[in-house]
Amino acid sequence: MTGSWGRRIVGLAALGGFVLLFAPIVVIVAFSFNEPAGRYNLVWQRFTMENWLHPFEREELTAAVLFSLRIAGAASLVAGVLGTLVALALVRHRFRGGALVDLLLVLPLTTPEIVMGSSLALLFLDLGVDRGPLTILLAHSMFCLSFVALTVKARLRGIDWTLEDAAMDLGAPPWRTFRTVTFPMVVPGVVAAMLLSFSLSMDDVIITFFVSGDGDANFPKYVYGSFQRELAPQVHVLSTALLVLSLGLLALSVVWQRRRATLSPGRV
Repeated sequence: MTGSWGRRIVGLAALGGFVLLFAPIVVIVAFSFNEPAGRYNLVWQRFTMENWLHPFEREELTAAVLFSLRIAGAASLVAGVLGTLVALALVRHRFRGGALVDLLLVLPLTTPEIVMGSSLALLFLDLGVDRGPLTILLAHSMFCLSFVALTVKARLRGIDWTLEDAAMDLGAPPWRTFRTVTFPMVVPGVVAAMLLSFSLSMDDVIITFFVSGDGDANFPKYVYGSFQRELAPQVHVLSTALLVLSLGLLALSVVWQRRRATLSPGRV
């Protein structure tokens, strides 16, 4: 009897956690179909499709979304390349200072964002670098690099490296071995890490606030500032569209990885 009640309590706690986690997302999606009575889309009035017919009506909001997409895409690409190289170096080679590199990779994940953002702002000011898109890209690439390196490193730990030896024993040169054997085994972890980096960059507001210029606003920063004057329904519309885009990319990634899992390294 005690075990049955324990399972029920755990189940209810899990259900409450999921409700708390997904309730804001449901509200965002629902209010994208709301026709607000004033400047703030916070109280449900009536259902309408008008918001979805004109999603790009607010030019500043549209520009902020496009800016976020460009920064997130570039940051995930830069972090994906550099983070993968760092992970390969840490797993494949033993060198003095490797433990220090591992520690430095973990530090950005444990450091509060306000500390990292203010530190980067002071660094750019001391170097005389004007804050703008470049400084935002550098900052996002820096904290995304840690996520990529650790994710790819975990993937590399489970690779059977004797497949490389077998390929080279059969006469494959090093570059061909990496291209046809090693990289196909690594790429699922790289793709997952780049998707994670993309979402982290799109979501960041604190670090962006410190390293951006006066006229540079990504989507989260624009939404944060818009609360002072209005909250247009287009914010909910574009947020819902980004949610659908993220879910679509995640679904494509899962399908692609499952299809690759059915292929043996020799067929890749």
